[in-house]
Amino acid sequence: MRDATVMLSSPDVDSFDDYVAMDGGLGLERARALGPDGTIAALAASGLRGRGGAGFPTATKWRTVRDAPGRHTYAVCNGAEGEPGTFKDRAILRANPYQVVEGLAIAALAVEAREVFIALKASFERERERVLRAVTEMEQAGLLGELSVAIVAGPEEYLFGEEKALLEVIEGNEPLPRWLPPYMHGPFATAPQLGWSAHEPEAGHAGRHESNPTLVNNVETLATVTHVLARGVEWFRSIGTAASPGTVVCTVVGDVARPGVVEVELGTPLREVLANCGAPWPGHRIKAVFPGVSNALVGEAQLDTPCSYEDFVRIGSGLGAAGFIVYDDTACMVEVAAVLSRFLSVESCGQCPPCKLGTGAITTALDEIAAGAGTDASIELIQHWLPEVADANRCFLPLEEQQMLGSILRSFPQDFDAHLSGPCPSPRHIVVPKLVDLDDTGASFDERQMHKRPDWTYNDTDETTRSP
Repeated sequence: MRDATVMLSSPDVDSFDDYVAMDGGLGLERARALGPDGTIAALAASGLRGRGGAGFPTATKWRTVRDAPGRHTYAVCNGAEGEPGTFKDRAILRANPYQVVEGLAIAALAVEAREVFIALKASFERERERVLRAVTEMEQAGLLGELSVAIVAGPEEYLFGEEKALLEVIEGNEPLPRWLPPYMHGPFATAPQLGWSAHEPEAGHAGRHESNPTLVNNVETLATVTHVLARGVEWFRSIGTAASPGTVVCTVVGDVARPGVVEVELGTPLREVLANCGAPWPGHRIKAVFPGVSNALVGEAQLDTPCSYEDFVRIGSGLGAAGFIVYDDTACMVEVAAVLSRFLSVESCGQCPPCKLGTGAITTALDEIAAGAGTDASIELIQHWLPEVADANRCFLPLEEQQMLGSILRSFPQDFDAHLSGPCPSPRHIVVPKLVDLDDTGASFDERQMHKRPDWTYNDTDETTRSP
């Protein structure tokens, strides 16, 4: 595997002086020279795609926000990483938070935002300390000019990372996805979302109501922006594939000898990425790899697929945030399905009844099958709900349930047949791989997740308070 390290500095960048010594600040300097239109044009030429999961062209997203009508424009860094199997944004912030702050400043310049937000979970204490120090030093050095930077500490819920719900948290609300996307309806907007309201949306407001179009990018995207502007389009295009240029930061956990975070060129075969983290274990074979819980699984026969957005789509899956959960031949896919489905069911916010009711019913049926109490009716119930669970969805969560669980049912019907006819042939405890920490000593997962209720409280103690 070719060394393509860009974002994961080694050793960690611990001061602004160290960052300047490695040409920190050149990206923002270049953006100021190009101006907003020139900066967006450079990103368009680079072919950079967002690293938050969808792989949407970054320049198109920025241009849409810049051209949207509105009086106030904001830029937001989404650092609310919470998908199972993913740790790459936290690894980037630990290695070099300065590149992320600089990328956010470049984004603010391009969309002409005077205020920006960096949203992190309150539980990410180490990362918040690193970001706060970076912002403080860069402000004191005058690099950020008059740009106002706010760091927002949010709740533990998975939906905090959904960009519409993230804006709600910035406003001080619960992480409940709103109807309209950020580029149409940003924070502190005075305009109604759906065009009509029984009352004025902001009492005492004078003048035209505004929607405040807002740019939201994740940590890795903004870090990459900094390097594209500093090193140039040709350099960036020389790495990766034609449709997916650059590098991608991958997380690999599960049935591997060395769980970790590794940065590779886009286009590197998945098998090579996994082997770098010690998968499979000697004497075993890989049964399935899940790109988080957002896409269809990757089977054993597909492990040579290049890690690129276009190649993962070609096999009917998606690269997502490049967080790979590996299960070998000792894992029962019924158990895996039950655990991952329960995560999505619990984390569903309940605003869209088909999602909350459907994921709940599916999870209950999977639990019955896993416990040996399932019947053909359990399978029929799952098949009834899967097509309907995403009806009227405000966010992608129920589609994740469709894609992830549907791929398990299609790929491993024999595991379900075995559970319906007798005891599990591969009994083994499966945990939700929601990462709390990941370093050279290994991976640690959120043990409280298994105690979380559908109303986002916990039953592991007498307390029923929300997570921080």
